[in-house]
Amino acid sequence: MTSPQPKFQFYGRRKGKPLRRRHSELMDVLLPQVAVDLADPLAATGSRRWLEIGFGGGEHLAHQAALHGDLSLIGAEAFLNGVAKLLAALDEQTIGNVRVHYGDARALLEVLPDGCLERLYLLYPDPWPKERQKKRRFVSPANLAHFHRLLAGDGFFLFASDIPDYVAWTRDHVAAHGGFAEEGDPALPFPDWTRTRYEAKALREGRTPTYLTFRKR
Repeated sequence: MTSPQPKFQFYGRRKGKPLRRRHSELMDVLLPQVAVDLADPLAATGSRRWLEIGFGGGEHLAHQAALHGDLSLIGAEAFLNGVAKLLAALDEQTIGNVRVHYGDARALLEVLPDGCLERLYLLYPDPWPKERQKKRRFVSPANLAHFHRLLAGDGFFLFASDIPDYVAWTRDHVAAHGGFAEEGDPALPFPDWTRTRYEAKALREGRTPTYLTFRKR
């Protein structure tokens, strides 16, 4: 009998500094209200949905949700402090069209139904730069298969990174998959873009962001 393949951890640490009291309260009270039920992952969402994997501090996710009240946005994040920051933004801005998966995004990808997403964002994922770490990168054949399955016809996979090697890795893996066509100018941010803290840090440190747009064939 063949042993199951190990699931590599695609994210780094699970938590940082201790949460402020308000953030801790939001994790206890608001998160259960907006949490994705993996048994019924599209509950409380509309007919048009975008997904952001690894939303960090939630700046981009909250920004898009506030701009597009007619859409349902789903965010997946394994970092406790980032989830708490997003919940604070949802609470302060009275944003009601976001659902949150706190944990490994692959658990969510595996239960979402085919063709349920218009867009899928993967913004500044952990680059895992060392050669032995690259197997942990979120762009992988298995995850790209999920992306293609979950996107509706002409849906978009949107990837941003400031690490040239990860940009090249993503292009190579997407080309090998064969189910996407690259479009647009990779030097230009995506529509309705807002700068995240990760992008601001990259620019301060002299790195240039790249924005890749892949349309499902």
